[in-house]
Amino acid sequence: MKHIFYLFLIVLPLSACSQQYRDGDLIFQSSPSRQSAAIEEATQSPYSHCGIIFYENNVAYVYEAVQPVGKRRLDEWIESGVNGEFVVKRLKDSLLLTENGIKALKSYTVGQFGKNYDGKFNWSDKEMYCSELVYKGYWNACHIKLANPKALREFNIDGPIVRKIMKERYGNDIPYEEPMISPDQLVNSSLLRTVN
Repeated sequence: MKHIFYLFLIVLPLSACSQQYRDGDLIFQSSPSRQSAAIEEATQSPYSHCGIIFYENNVAYVYEAVQPVGKRRLDEWIESGVNGEFVVKRLKDSLLLTENGIKALKSYTVGQFGKNYDGKFNWSDKEMYCSELVYKGYWNACHIKLANPKALREFNIDGPIVRKIMKERYGNDIPYEEPMISPDQLVNSSLLRTVN
């Protein structure tokens, strides 16, 4: 009986909190991976992964770029992060994201499902990384520019973790001028407010 009660205490907050979110909300977390440590070092931010919340049959999912691009239930997504910690953001101006805009955003994101994760963070649409999916979704579907992409050289790329990852992935051909968008740029967008 104690185990059932304990499980109830764990599950209730997740299901209850999911009801306060809306289609199109953005969610951010720290992912427990070596790559995430490099992203957090490069952006000097506690956030290394993000996605977009959408409901399907009253169940909240996070549409995200992992391997491959797809979706996970919100509760599973939250549990996969470091210490289960996360933050949810929403457009300050709700009029910017119309009902048709939400449909277009969802359609665009679903259209990316099955693509490979882009571990080299290229700006092409052939593959996708998490913040690229969110940024391009809002821009291509709704013409909402959440942030300005920056060249790789503009990030903090001199840290030891970042340097090691770049050497492994690019060798000596590091694309310093490649435009990139990070979870940190999105979470700090002036267009967004914190929901939770």
